[in-house]
Amino acid sequence: MAAATPLLKDELDIVIPTIRNLDFLEMWRPFFQPYHLIIVQDGDPSKIIKVPEGFDYELYNRNDINRILGPKASCISFKDSACRCFGYMVSKKKYIYTIDDDCFVAKDPSGKDINALEQHIKNLLCPSTPHFFNTLYDPYRDGADFVRGYPFSMREGAPTAVSHGLWLNIPDYDAPTQLVKPHERNTRYVDAVMTIPKGTLFPMCGMNLAFDRDLIGPAMYFGLMGDGQPIGRYDDMWAGWCTKVICDHLGLGIKTGLPYIWHSKASNPFVNLKKEYNGIFWQEEIIPFFQAATLSKECTTVQQCYLELSKQVKEKLSKIDPYFTKLGDAMVTWIEAWDELNPTGDNLAKLSIADGPAKTKK
Repeated sequence: MAAATPLLKDELDIVIPTIRNLDFLEMWRPFFQPYHLIIVQDGDPSKIIKVPEGFDYELYNRNDINRILGPKASCISFKDSACRCFGYMVSKKKYIYTIDDDCFVAKDPSGKDINALEQHIKNLLCPSTPHFFNTLYDPYRDGADFVRGYPFSMREGAPTAVSHGLWLNIPDYDAPTQLVKPHERNTRYVDAVMTIPKGTLFPMCGMNLAFDRDLIGPAMYFGLMGDGQPIGRYDDMWAGWCTKVICDHLGLGIKTGLPYIWHSKASNPFVNLKKEYNGIFWQEEIIPFFQAATLSKECTTVQQCYLELSKQVKEKLSKIDPYFTKLGDAMVTWIEAWDELNPTGDNLAKLSIADGPAKTKK
């Protein structure tokens, strides 16, 4: 019998930010090899990144980012995994899966390797339930359904924009929690997928994440982090808060839970504390800002929503620190760059094909 064609083989890109050789792909080969990879190399662009044989990939380093975006490259972070969002921008596929290079294949409780990508795709291809919580979690999964009392008028659900996966072994903790629990490991495998309710924010982790680029792509900006910035390790958080506000406004859903990956190594908590220090204070004001944020009914596209949010960031968060003025401007630059690389209608003819990556391999 012929092997089944991998789900969405020609409609999904895998985006990986890295500063090192991608030996970890060997473990993922059975699941990732049929797909196209976009590798965003951070740090020194003269360093050669080795990719195992047999993968179809394109690799972009900082020189490529500067060449392709010109002055707008200022919106892409340097020396921080936030640079991954450049890969979202240059992709031409409907779906994105992004994973960190220290994330390995996890095993389910029966000892079977988990195909994380396949589960993400299943999450994205069936609806979400952001407007009414189902106590059996995802009603669209095999063996589950809508419980008694769930309104029939709401059972069609909402389109799913984001699938947020979890991690076994090293949990995604902030530096203070790492410092007080240095030996804590996550061994709990919870066999559940749930929709995050409308009006509820969540901390989005970018190391095992999939999304529908057509539905929400322009909101997946990982901010200004790392080199030259007063904050780090809040890149995915920022994208998650913006994305959730916009999904709530546009009637889209976000799921969290399965699939798990095996997070192999803990980052240094002292280095993390230095990066997170400002964010730990700032988030106490950032979160209420996003909780109260509303978008006008004139905002009907992700870009319009994001630009309106950028204005509110500058108006309401700049009092915390001038950084937020810069971030608000970068959010606008990001949308301008996104629209240049992803033109619609009349702009399509103006797209230059000369701006490809430095290295591609079939």
